[in-house]
Amino acid sequence: MFPELYQEEFHLRDALRARGVTVESPLWDDPAADWASYDLAVLRSTWDYPARRDEFVAWAHTVPRLANPAAVVEWNTDKHYLRELAAAGVPVTPTTFVEPGETWQPGTTGEWVVKPTISAGSKDTGRYAFPGEADLAVKHVARLHEAGRTAMVQPYLTAVDGVGETALLYTPGPDGTLGFSHSIRKGPLLTGPDLGDKDAGYAEEISPRTASAEEVAVGDRVVAALPVGLLYARVDLIPGPDGAPLLVEVELTEPSLFWSYAEGSAERMADAIVARLR
Repeated sequence: MFPELYQEEFHLRDALRARGVTVESPLWDDPAADWASYDLAVLRSTWDYPARRDEFVAWAHTVPRLANPAAVVEWNTDKHYLRELAAAGVPVTPTTFVEPGETWQPGTTGEWVVKPTISAGSKDTGRYAFPGEADLAVKHVARLHEAGRTAMVQPYLTAVDGVGETALLYTPGPDGTLGFSHSIRKGPLLTGPDLGDKDAGYAEEISPRTASAEEVAVGDRVVAALPVGLLYARVDLIPGPDGAPLLVEVELTEPSLFWSYAEGSAERMADAIVARLR
């Protein structure tokens, strides 16, 4: 998506080059790219995949040395994975999946979020206050179903309006296993219903944040439930009604990792990549 790399990735690129690593940034769908010639391919900023998710996953399976690997990409690009994490005991935001062909009856009170299971950057995602906007939420679900997509319905976690969302970033330590690296705060994005008439924006409100011990403990539980051998993970949390952190999503495919918000974080990742290359 960014042939010259997304600006945030310059920090990692420069840290790798300082360690003698040659860095190139071909687009994932570039037919001229020789993926077998690379010692390691690291997914970054492939935010155009949701509209071509099957093609993207098929491509990932052709790359010999991909981080994170293709099986993880396939699992993580469809948010049905939240069911598995909830079953593993992770405190996940309560989620109802409404498959195409199924009917959904909205509740009568509260604020709710409707979004597709395959998306990025809050595209096709809306916030609804019931009962006044229930009809709009039903239409949103129907619109997703008409496109053959699964809808997700979750309570709107109002703490995001003040506390915000905490993103925990995990990178490999000296032993190669994922460990907590740094964290940031993301401000709220959803302002109201999605009427299917606009593209999602990427103007996020980002600032440094020191994660609480409780948040890191939840992040560690999430990571413990993930496949081994990952190069990075991002765990996004919002406080639930009782203040305890709830998992919104875990990003293992193409997340921003916010190197510029934590001194030394890009260098730690560069060291982990060099260790894999060896």
